[in-house]
Amino acid sequence: MKNLFLIISLFFVLNVCFSQTYKYEPYKKDILPTKNLIVMIPDGTSVSVLSAARWFKLYNNMGDSLFIDPYLCGMVKTHSSNAPIGDSAPTASCYMTGMLQQSGNISIYPVADPANDFVEIDPKMAYQPLATLLEAAKILQNKATGLIVTCEFPNATPAACAAHYYDRRDYKSISMQMVYQNLDVLFGGGNILMSDDMKLHLENQNITYIKDDINSFRNLKNEKVYALFGDLAMPYNLDRNDDLMPSLEEMTKKALEILSQNENGFFLMVEGSQIDWAAHINDAIGCITEYIAFDNAVGVALEFAKKDKNTTVIIIPDHGTGGFSVGRYDLKSYDKASLEKLFGQVSKYKKTSQSLEKILLNEKPENIRQVIKIHTDIDITDEEYKQLLYSKNYIVENHVKSDTSPIMQEILIQIMNKRTWFGFTSGGHIGEDVFLAAYHPLGDIPTGLNTNIEINYYLSDVLGLKTKLPELTSKIFVKHNELFAGYETTINRSGEFPVLIVKNKLKTLEIPAYKSVAYLNGQPFNIGSVTVYIDKTNTFYLSEKLSELIAD
Repeated sequence: MKNLFLIISLFFVLNVCFSQTYKYEPYKKDILPTKNLIVMIPDGTSVSVLSAARWFKLYNNMGDSLFIDPYLCGMVKTHSSNAPIGDSAPTASCYMTGMLQQSGNISIYPVADPANDFVEIDPKMAYQPLATLLEAAKILQNKATGLIVTCEFPNATPAACAAHYYDRRDYKSISMQMVYQNLDVLFGGGNILMSDDMKLHLENQNITYIKDDINSFRNLKNEKVYALFGDLAMPYNLDRNDDLMPSLEEMTKKALEILSQNENGFFLMVEGSQIDWAAHINDAIGCITEYIAFDNAVGVALEFAKKDKNTTVIIIPDHGTGGFSVGRYDLKSYDKASLEKLFGQVSKYKKTSQSLEKILLNEKPENIRQVIKIHTDIDITDEEYKQLLYSKNYIVENHVKSDTSPIMQEILIQIMNKRTWFGFTSGGHIGEDVFLAAYHPLGDIPTGLNTNIEINYYLSDVLGLKTKLPELTSKIFVKHNELFAGYETTINRSGEFPVLIVKNKLKTLEIPAYKSVAYLNGQPFNIGSVTVYIDKTNTFYLSEKLSELIAD
């Protein structure tokens, strides 16, 4: 009885705390929930990228519009808790949790930065894992869940849906959580990140793991599956070999076939991961073709939703990148520049700068001009040829290297961009509002300017969550020293990840970090949610259900 009283008191205190600093509010208007939710994030995509992709399609006889066009409905003010220019980790995490976060954060409560915070931050809640929309759909509604990306699967945006940590770079802790979430579908890159432990867990859960096998992928039926292609990220779509790797469009179509078999519905996040990467390195053809590949996946999602009549689709970039523009300072008579002038040359590029660099690094110097001509239709100058020979990573016998020389890809980007009329203002993210597009079978969509917090409220409402995210957080991420107050607890750090050990008389509970499996007197069982260990607080964050197992 005493333990029960302590637990009830604990959760009362937690709920009061959450309600003050981390809360849910209904969206601006009543939203009718739908059975399925598809969230599509074109990472780092500025509005100008849409414009360029649309004109590129027109010039290349691919149509004069994008699949997203009829569904554009507003803008999103997206930023971090303490900075106007957001990074993928905090901005995607805010979409998923409803709480603004700091750069690097993966779905946790931020550290207070009083001089810069845009909202009130409770210092006592720092590093608290926050429940995500994906977790809510899986735990509360028994929906199928899926993630589709073209980057390595524990990268920032997918991680924000299914993991919790303060540092997006800690792939070991993040990837373990994502595998132990027992998703119905995970498609993307990152085979090198799959440990033996993860593979064994998938096998024990009857989840199929496909590694670099396009035929097995294309023959998938109704089964839980993690299908990964490449050691880390998949290639840019322009460089992709369709006989070896699926497109984002194909992965989306396959995921919908599998997820739609669940009678309770599904949550699916689809990311156009490498639009952002192309913008970071100022690769115009990469930006354009990566967005078109993403837009083709949008077309698949919208077609499914319109036929299903019980699915919401929302398309929201997390931030802009690169400051991409159609036209730049040296374009004279810009208002008279023809479609041919603006899009003729870039349409001849058959490889991104990344892929072209890989080819050239294995070529002899005398072949460089010809190879570039084949893939870009560019006749490089003598000066450009010399720059390529002296690039830092091009190894030629008896050639003196300079530590100040750029790598070959940077030189190739300069060569390719100089012959087009696209501009970039940055190699990083930019503080712009991003576009918003949505489909709802009854037209219950967000419009106008929304904050990223309000987008989370909309998504929570369209999922029809009766238990809201702050309340779910208080149930699945309780601090271990509060949950097991009065019991003997130790943290074993001898292995790769810490293990919490709780003892009460003849009962011993062992809870490994970053997993959804624990052991009672040596016998494994499924917790139902992942556990999170934060070294900054030396704390495990755990499901409240675990206290019942150790009690007398």
